[in-house]
Amino acid sequence: MKVLMVCLGNICRSPMAQGVLEQKLNERGLSWKVDSAGTNGYHDGESPDPRAIKCAATHGIDISNQISRKITPDDFLDADLICVMDDMNYHTVTKLAPPYCRDKVYLLMDFALDPPFSFVPDPYYDNSFERSYELINLACEALLTKYNGSVKELEV
Repeated sequence: MKVLMVCLGNICRSPMAQGVLEQKLNERGLSWKVDSAGTNGYHDGESPDPRAIKCAATHGIDISNQISRKITPDDFLDADLICVMDDMNYHTVTKLAPPYCRDKVYLLMDFALDPPFSFVPDPYYDNSFERSYELINLACEALLTKYNGSVKELEV
């Protein structure tokens, strides 16, 4: 299974989500592939925001080697599941997606049980990286709990 995490610039939320899910998969001995991308190419080729790196590191996750990139047409074909951080980016991703790939696009928080938010707020301007991490962690844990062998078996 291949999961793509998506936010706006691919320097804060989606790199943290990639790191969180990779850590959880490793702990469970699962060999899914996880990647991340942004809907905008503002930061193509850059490392994650230093604040995101620091936040992830406090939870034992190293995202410092990730490189920001913009979502591509191939991502829609390669990914089994595309998890988007907020409504604005969800709408962008569904517009970019070929019609036959739109059923694999979800808000990441759709997987969480009784989440405090329906989306992962962007921590870039208000420095709320820990809040974003906690929401991502909650949703990734729920995503793995709901996983039953294939993405088609997920009931969101």
